[in-house]
Amino acid sequence: MSILFILIPLSLALVAAGAWAFFWAVDSGQFDDLDAPGWDVLRDEAASRNSDHESP
Repeated sequence: MSILFILIPLSLALVAAGAWAFFWAVDSGQFDDLDAPGWDVLRDEAASRNSDHESP
């Protein structure tokens, strides 16, 4: 029973830390553009840039 005096405040602290991290990420714009990083993988700009620097 005495372990509850440790686990309950610890779990509340972890929930509070997770909520703070989520709201910080939303406020700082981490979720503003979810599609662009996926399209960046498909673009050939990086491949053409790397091929310019290769020696023949």
